[in-house]
Amino acid sequence: QVQLVESGGGWVQPGGSLRLTCATSGGIFSIDAMGWYRQAPGKQREFVATIISSGETNYGDSVKGRFTISIDNAKNTVYLQMRSLKPEDTAVYYCNADIIGTKTITRVWGQGTQVTVSS
Repeated sequence: QVQLVESGGGWVQPGGSLRLTCATSGGIFSIDAMGWYRQAPGKQREFVATIISSGETNYGDSVKGRFTISIDNAKNTVYLQMRSLKPEDTAVYYCNADIIGTKTITRVWGQGTQVTVSS
């Protein structure tokens, strides 16, 4: 059973930076893509960034130019470097991974890590 564990969240002042990490565990598996979503109180879950196995990345409009997603394929670990943080970036950040099975691709989610941006 593949599991994802996020870390690196916390409190930061506006303009600051944080780096989130999403580590995988649970055996040997292949990943098609990994990514991050976030959910603020009272709002729907929002796409943040994704990276596929080739290294191609995609970002949500609200984070382009400020956030960078990267992956360590050997460790099946994905990172989200967040810079120039704004109060509106405050949310629970969730990691996901698309696991390649014999016939299907299954999306697995982590439990989330809280990011709070305030002065």
